[in-house]
Amino acid sequence: MRKLFAILALLGAVGWCAPVLAQDKPAAPAAAPTASAPAAAAPSATAAPAPTPNKGDVAWMLTSTALVLMMSVPALALFYGGLVRSKNMLSVLMQVFVVFSLITVIWCVYGYSLAFTEGNAYFGSLTERLFLKGTFDSAKGEFSMAATFSKGTPLYELVYVAFQATFAAITCCLILGSVVERVKFSAVLIFMVLWFTFSYVPIAHMVWFWPGPDAYTAANVVDATNAKAGLLWQWGALDFAGGTVVHINAGVAGLVGAYLVGKRVGYGKEAMTPHNVTMTMVGAALLWMGWFGFNAGSALEANGFAALAFMNTFLATACAVLSWTFGEWLFKGKPSMVGAASGAVAGLVAITPAAGNVGIPGAFVIGLAAGLICLWGVNGLKKLLGADDALDVFGVHAVGGILGALLTGVFNSPTLGGPSFPVDWFTGKMTAGADYSILGQLWIQAKAVGVVFVWTAVVAFISFKIADLLVGLRVTEEEEREGLDINSHGETAYHM
Repeated sequence: MRKLFAILALLGAVGWCAPVLAQDKPAAPAAAPTASAPAAAAPSATAAPAPTPNKGDVAWMLTSTALVLMMSVPALALFYGGLVRSKNMLSVLMQVFVVFSLITVIWCVYGYSLAFTEGNAYFGSLTERLFLKGTFDSAKGEFSMAATFSKGTPLYELVYVAFQATFAAITCCLILGSVVERVKFSAVLIFMVLWFTFSYVPIAHMVWFWPGPDAYTAANVVDATNAKAGLLWQWGALDFAGGTVVHINAGVAGLVGAYLVGKRVGYGKEAMTPHNVTMTMVGAALLWMGWFGFNAGSALEANGFAALAFMNTFLATACAVLSWTFGEWLFKGKPSMVGAASGAVAGLVAITPAAGNVGIPGAFVIGLAAGLICLWGVNGLKKLLGADDALDVFGVHAVGGILGALLTGVFNSPTLGGPSFPVDWFTGKMTAGADYSILGQLWIQAKAVGVVFVWTAVVAFISFKIADLLVGLRVTEEEEREGLDINSHGETAYHM
């Protein structure tokens, strides 16, 4: 135990020394590339009072943050927990609960500062928001502001910090599904600190950081302002709520972990059926509910784009449940509850990058496609890969995230019912249908997917290897056969 504490303290020090990093003043953060078009600022002879947050926006974002928290604790924990064998149920709950807490803490220490302040194309500043300094001035009683997607419409930065903390934490928790039932708890904690610092943080910065709409004060500063954003934002990649940052990022890392940790004892020879499908269904239902905060909350305002993201999330998920259910019925002979629940998650994953970036026609297509493609991902593709991805994190999250990211580039087009994207953030003019290149945007989306895929795979490999060198990745065969609940945590989930 002392050795683990010493290792975690060392990793914390390593995180502080992450690659950096310009030390400029942080610009206002943002979360997704499409939002309500900002109006041009009107000239004024006298200085206008600083804008204040809209109370409705603040209330909506606080609610969305709580909904996303619910997605991990308890929704994801219950969804994953029901899918494992009863002897490992408590270990899954413990891993999700503690990892969520760990990431929340280090997000507030240095993660937010590295992800959402101005620095370079890959990282923000380490020091500008270290320990969240500058977000509240106790002497003056003043709060710092973060940008939304409309000019003159700020949000309290602490609300944005909390909202993004839930994204970072659930992304790390998703990876656990690939390595459950045999991984060491200490190895999980070491891996998460490393992977969060060197994969999640820079990818969040590359995809979501930009200076905010109020920074575009004139036509001649547009290019220079764009150059301050993260790399993939500069490319024009569209990711409304985390197809790349969350799902591809976690799914690929999970697959790497499944290869490196190895297959469960008896995999392919012994039955490893879910011990409580009822619990999995409850978890899936709570995920669906919480995902409204995840996707619609990424509009950062209580406006029409939040409504669009909400409806698209609702519709695409229902479509994916149906397509997975009927696909399974057709190919396997019987529709299953596990399949329906998995279909719901597949639809939620695929619509995430597209939620506020496509119209209703896009939601229909993305949802129906996600159910069938991810059904193949957890069956045919899984056999081809040969890894024991225990709870199909790659087959659902990576495959669904890739599908959604690519189709976002297609259905963002106004000719297919999409809202398009701004020509520039100074005028707020949106790209017209005649000027929108579906192939061009699809290529940008594909490049972004490729960058995230390779980046997270490399970081995950190195992080797992470091954890293996320090404490080893998996428990002994005897401990695995008896179960992680009693051997890793000294208690059991059930007393019969």
